[in-house]
Amino acid sequence: MQTAYYILVILLFLFSVLPKIPSQHWIFRVPDFGKIQVTIIAAFVFFSAFLIQDKIPHFWYYQAFLLFLLIYHSLILIKYTPLYKIKKHIPGKNSSEKIHFISANVYQFNKDYQRFIHLINDCKPEMFLTMESNGSWENALTVLEKNYPFHHKVTLENTYGMHFYSKIKIEQSKTHFFVADDIPTIEAHLKTDDGYKFVFFGVHPPPPSPTEEETSKERDGDLLSTAKRVRQIEKPVIVVGDFNNVAWSKSSILFRKTSELIDPRIGRALVSTFHAKYRLFRFPIDLMFHSEEIFIEDLKTLDNFGSDHLPVFCEFFIDHKNDEQESQIETADFQEKAEAEEMILEGKKESSEREKIATED
Repeated sequence: MQTAYYILVILLFLFSVLPKIPSQHWIFRVPDFGKIQVTIIAAFVFFSAFLIQDKIPHFWYYQAFLLFLLIYHSLILIKYTPLYKIKKHIPGKNSSEKIHFISANVYQFNKDYQRFIHLINDCKPEMFLTMESNGSWENALTVLEKNYPFHHKVTLENTYGMHFYSKIKIEQSKTHFFVADDIPTIEAHLKTDDGYKFVFFGVHPPPPSPTEEETSKERDGDLLSTAKRVRQIEKPVIVVGDFNNVAWSKSSILFRKTSELIDPRIGRALVSTFHAKYRLFRFPIDLMFHSEEIFIEDLKTLDNFGSDHLPVFCEFFIDHKNDEQESQIETADFQEKAEAEEMILEGKKESSEREKIATED
C-alpha cells in the first residue's frame, strides 16, 4: 500500500505538470485529456491514505500536495457542471424555431449502419454530421436522403471523411483543406423556413497520439484556421465535430478566443464521448462552439450505436436581438493572435504519413 501510494502520487504529479509544458508532442498533450480521471484518482488516493498514514513518513506533506491537485483540477472542471451558474435563456418573439442536430464520429470500420439510421429516424434532427464516414457509410446513408435532401459530402477512406445532411436548405457550402489535403473542414451556409440564416462548420482534425500524429501541430493549425475563417463571417455560426481535444486545453481556449465563440459546456455538463465502451476512461473530445446569437437549449450524448464515440445531440434557437450572451465572449490579445498565427503555420508545415486508405489494426 505504501509503495502504491508513492507511485500514484508521482503519476498524478506527472499528469498534472506535463500539459503545462509548452510542447506540442503527444506526450505533453495527451495527459490533458485525463483531467476528469486525474481528479477522481486524486480524491481516492487522498482519502484512502488516511488508512495507512502511520506508515508514510512526511504524510501531511504528501496529503497537502494531493489536496492542492484536487482543488486545482476541480476548479477547472466545475465550470463544466451545473454548479457553475449561467443564465438560462427563454426563446422570445424574435427567436427562430427550435433546431436540432446530431454530430457523430461513426468509426469508419463500424458496419452497424442500421443502428445509426434508426438513431436518426428516432431523433429526427433537422441536421446531422458524420465523421469517419467513407464510401460504404455514404452508400448506407442514401436511405435518409429522402428526408434530408440537402447534403455536403467529403468521401475519404483515411478515417477523415465527413458527411453533412440537412432538412434545412443549404444555400452554399464548401470544403476547406486548411493544413493538409486529406483533412477536410465543411462550411455550410443554411437558411431556415422562418428566414434565419446561419453557418455550420464540421471539423475533425487528427489527434496527437503514439499511434497517429506525433504532435498536435496539424490539429491545432486546423482548428485555429477554422477560428480565423469564423471571424470573417457575419452570420450566426456553429462549429461542431470531433476536435480530438478537450475544452480546457490551451489550444481549445485559444480557438475560443480567436473565433470569439462560446463554449456551451460551461454551466451545463462535460458531455464525454470517447471511448463509448469504457465509461471510466471517457473523455469529452467531441466539442462544439457557437456565436452569441445562438442559444443552446439542450446538449447531451445519445446511446451508443456501435462506434467508439457516443453521438452528441443539440437543441438550439437563433435570436439576433438578444445580447445577453455577449459577456461570455472572450477575445484574443495581441500575443495570443500571434501565437495562433504561428500554430497555423506550423500545422501547414507539418508532414504526415497517413495512408489514403486506412485499415483496421
